[in-house]
Amino acid sequence: MIAHHLTEPLLMAYAAGTLPEAFDLAVACHLSLCDECRATAESYDALGAAVLDTCPESRVSGDCLEATLARIRGEAPDPAPARPIKTDAILPAPLVDYVGGGVEDIPWRGVGMGVRQAILKTAGSCEARLLYIPAGAAMPDHGHRGMEITLVLQGAFSDAHGRFARGDVEIATEDDDHMPVADISGDCICLAATDARLRFKGLLPRLAQPFLKI
Repeated sequence: MIAHHLTEPLLMAYAAGTLPEAFDLAVACHLSLCDECRATAESYDALGAAVLDTCPESRVSGDCLEATLARIRGEAPDPAPARPIKTDAILPAPLVDYVGGGVEDIPWRGVGMGVRQAILKTAGSCEARLLYIPAGAAMPDHGHRGMEITLVLQGAFSDAHGRFARGDVEIATEDDDHMPVADISGDCICLAATDARLRFKGLLPRLAQPFLKI
């Protein structure tokens, strides 16, 4: 059971296509795991379609209709062959293409205390990264200079705001300080999207921050 969901403003922004790519990826991954949020997002999609119906028509090229019909009839040039769909038991479908495969293909890099990360290539100034936190290990105590969306993909972690397991999403803002601790029962893998650098309280994390890009 997923206990922690996305906010309505985030779902509306996702439907409107106004989120940066890193946040867009985090939302898409949560929607692939959460029936409740997916249903809400689909309702916003339907609302957007209804609004489009009220917009004035836009001009298209003169051969647009014929080109479309040609594709339907199979007369258009052959498209590039479809790539086989990759799946993974842990990574949601939207993440598989970013990683280039499954969990075994993630290019982890150690950041200390057994914690590992893999920064994903996304457009814009916001960043998305995968985090691997060993069972029982804690992330450094930190705050935020912006928004952070964290989605649990494997295992679970706990902090002052509760316990977060697979499919749960934690949304932290400038008002939130926390120190996530992975459950002792198993290693935790998360997807985290941020729009600003974290605000670490300890000296060592602050010194390492420029190198870790977090």
